[in-house]
Amino acid sequence: MTNRRQLLTATAGLAAAAMLGAPAAQAQADLTTPGPLGDVWIGSPDAKVSIIEYASLTCGHCATFHKDTWPALKAKYIDTGKVRFTLREFPLDPLATAGFMLARCNGNDKYTAMTDLLFAQQKVWAFTDKPVDALSAMVKQAGFTQDSFEACLKRQDIYDAVTVVKDRGAKAGVDSTPTFFINGQKRSGALSIAEFDKILEPLLAG
Repeated sequence: MTNRRQLLTATAGLAAAAMLGAPAAQAQADLTTPGPLGDVWIGSPDAKVSIIEYASLTCGHCATFHKDTWPALKAKYIDTGKVRFTLREFPLDPLATAGFMLARCNGNDKYTAMTDLLFAQQKVWAFTDKPVDALSAMVKQAGFTQDSFEACLKRQDIYDAVTVVKDRGAKAGVDSTPTFFINGQKRSGALSIAEFDKILEPLLAG
């Protein structure tokens, strides 16, 4: 009887552990699976550390990160082959979704340049009385015409792809922007280069 009770207890424990582990496993799968349009990685594929950023193009903290921290992070860790980095879409509003769609419309080789431009000029287009007009004018710097601008924003396939990335991010635990996953470990907020140093140096030394 004791052995049977122990067996039942152990089986129940394993089942409970499996149930608890399922969401975590799903979250990890959501984190490691690229969206339908793929990830745009910067840096060496052999880098010891991977950073995934989830951001919204209308998020002021995200723009601050890309202005104040990104240049130093790129120079110190990415350009030196220690870290690889990708930016994933987590739009907080329809305007940010439109920005990401425009960043994707001309192919992944233009994605980083477009998101850099939109973050750098965020105040010019995202916080105006007529943001769509301002966004249209902004992306003409990147070669869009009014016709191609409007055509891009009608692309259901790109809209759906951006939405998939956001939904997977939410399942992986993203609830604010920017959120970083550094070798799978979640860190939220516009981290400074000093904060990245504290996180990255032990990972690179290990």
